[in-house]
Amino acid sequence: MTAPRTPKVPYGGDYNPEQWPQEVWDDDHRLFTRAGIDTLTVGVFSWSLTQPAPDTYDFTVLDRILDRASAEGRRVCLATGTAALPPWLAKRHPEVNRTDFEGRRHRYGQRHTFCPSSPAYRRLATAMAGRLAERYAEHPALLAWHVNNEYGGACYCELCAEAFRGWLRERHGTLDALNDAWWTTFWSHRYTDWDQIEPPSALTEHWRGPDHTAFQGITLDYQRFMTDALLGCFTAEKEALRVHDPQTPVTTNFMGLYRPLDYHRWAPHLDFASWDSYPPLDAPPTRAALGHDLMRGLKDGAPFWLMEQTPSTTACRDVNPLRGPGDLRLATWQAIAHGADAALYFQMRASRGACEKYHGAVIGHAGRDDTRVFREVAAIGAELAGFGAVSLGARTPARTALLFDWDSWWALEISDGPSRLVRYPDVVHAYYRAARAAGADVDVVPVTADLTPYDVVLAPVLHLLEDGLADRLEALVRRGGTLLATFLTARCDVHDRAFLTDVPGPLAPLLGIRVDEWDARPEEVVQPVDLGELRTTARLVFEIVQPRGAEPVGTYGADFYAGTPAVTRHAVGAGEAWYVATALDQPGVDHVVRRVLARHDLLGPHAGHPAVETATRVTPDGTRLLFLLNHAPEAAGLTAHADATDLLTGKRVERGEPLTLDPLGVAVLRLQ
Repeated sequence: MTAPRTPKVPYGGDYNPEQWPQEVWDDDHRLFTRAGIDTLTVGVFSWSLTQPAPDTYDFTVLDRILDRASAEGRRVCLATGTAALPPWLAKRHPEVNRTDFEGRRHRYGQRHTFCPSSPAYRRLATAMAGRLAERYAEHPALLAWHVNNEYGGACYCELCAEAFRGWLRERHGTLDALNDAWWTTFWSHRYTDWDQIEPPSALTEHWRGPDHTAFQGITLDYQRFMTDALLGCFTAEKEALRVHDPQTPVTTNFMGLYRPLDYHRWAPHLDFASWDSYPPLDAPPTRAALGHDLMRGLKDGAPFWLMEQTPSTTACRDVNPLRGPGDLRLATWQAIAHGADAALYFQMRASRGACEKYHGAVIGHAGRDDTRVFREVAAIGAELAGFGAVSLGARTPARTALLFDWDSWWALEISDGPSRLVRYPDVVHAYYRAARAAGADVDVVPVTADLTPYDVVLAPVLHLLEDGLADRLEALVRRGGTLLATFLTARCDVHDRAFLTDVPGPLAPLLGIRVDEWDARPEEVVQPVDLGELRTTARLVFEIVQPRGAEPVGTYGADFYAGTPAVTRHAVGAGEAWYVATALDQPGVDHVVRRVLARHDLLGPHAGHPAVETATRVTPDGTRLLFLLNHAPEAAGLTAHADATDLLTGKRVERGEPLTLDPLGVAVLRLQ
């Protein structure tokens, strides 16, 4: 099952009419029509409304919300409302409240405070999902199911401890296997009974917070367990929905590069992926693009939904900058360019009180339609209406893959040494950014993905190496492809145990190198690196490489390892395996990635313009769509590389003809 089929890109967002009287509903729908809003996400935090007491269900307000949406010709993404507990539930079943990392049982408040191992929570949440499906499965407004909301966090209570032990029995089978995986002979930790195992918290294996752990194995497994525990809550609700509704697609909204949950483990259970995009406004455009491509990669390249973005500003940060004129349109088309089949906002009308009263909204507190934000939202709505369904179901024909691995993220950042300053998302983004700047479409995929469609595989800081991946990467290279790996790759197995072989472990023969030593320095220490055509710098970690068949491409320029390789290339079969042994600055990463892409003729025709982003989608009927996005406040002059028609303006351009993108401008070219 895939995302719902619609006559155009669904446009709208989170709507909470239960907060408002009837006259406000009337104004809302009048303004929705003016803005081209056709899709509403409702019921996200409605549990205390629909179940005000343990044995009482009341769907009166939700009935009115869905009926009104249907009467206005709008569709609804209906949430199960189970992300925030009603007060009576926390009071009646105090065990549903989470125990935090410090060992404190929380009392009622906030949201996302439920224990995923609580039988009471599971029972009542699935009962609510089942009742909603029974009541609304055939409702004409229903477009999709939205289970819970932004799953996350962790619990360390006794219920989770017992569930963790059961999870470990299934994963490891025996205590001998577990002790070996966690290397518990270190510090006399060998377990002789399952009941001796405690969740890794501030009271057990940690100090100075969750990232400082004595035993990486148990912490890594607890991250995996909590991912599965929360996933179990999702699948239980989905199964309850399916009892009464076998057809309507089911999703939950992810949060992009979100460390606590391994979304790859969740992906098979979603009918379509969706996510909430809130990049810092001072982040480069590739930060949001990386999140989009990661979401697209969850379902083997299938389109996703942009479930939330702010139309103007956030409210959750210390400082919350405002999107300037044109920024919202550019962000919306960027999402579509990278595979979004829906563009939705949080929120439709600004809340009057509580922590999101200053969060941006399509409709502000005064309910006006003459604000800049409303006018921009309405203009995008009109543009999407004219654009129609042309991009729906379209896929990205990427020949470059970037391996993204939550296990490596967790393991890298909980390890003692070489440097706590290395941050997995930052290194991944540096290589993704370089490939995108070079004009390459990139699939961000799990380490289990089929690599046969790709010419280039980027594997930055792939700290853990699962069984069989080295063989699959070697096959890629031998058939003519290129692997680009970096420092701190292939250091450990899936249990975070060091390989008993030369670094970088099973990849050492393919990469043609051996690493015996590595240096780490504070962030302010910068070492020069000579890449031949480019003199650049590096920071943080400096692996000392001994070539074993590989040739140096770049060398260190300082310290006792001056003159030794910082970047290498190894010819294997018809392909090449590259290794970057240090954290190059962005120009250095750009240089190396461009050389790799150039080998496969993957440099985009507009790669010379630093502010222009390109992305390609191919529709189900084979039509190629080239998206051009200008992230600069100045116009960008380009040259058309093919005959095309701009679907946003209707203008035709011919190969070689000048093509101008307005400041923050967008073009969607249907290539002839």
